[in-house]
Amino acid sequence: MLVMASQIELYKQMSLLSARMVQAARASDWDSLIDLERNVAALRDVLQDSAELDPTEIESGEKRRLVQTILENDAEVRRHTEPWMEQVRVFLGQGHKPKNIDHPFGDLSIISSGSR
Repeated sequence: MLVMASQIELYKQMSLLSARMVQAARASDWDSLIDLERNVAALRDVLQDSAELDPTEIESGEKRRLVQTILENDAEVRRHTEPWMEQVRVFLGQGHKPKNIDHPFGDLSIISSGSR
């Protein structure tokens, strides 16, 4: 028989994974970070699809604490990934010049005005 994890258990799993994401980001281990993010997203999807009765006051407090931890971990991951992403944007932008659609061969007025 398949037993569905409670919402608290899902939040706990997400919190643990988000802490591992921080470690991966600090180590610049982008492959692990991507895998961990996929796992968190899968848990988030399960959480969104789960219906649970009204939580007790203790459960509500626990959920708030776990969500706060997840958000703090997310902010820490972003502190490590955003500078790296900016470097990638700069790197990709350096070798790419936008094409001139109006004059794909440059300014041809020089040829037409001076050679007759």
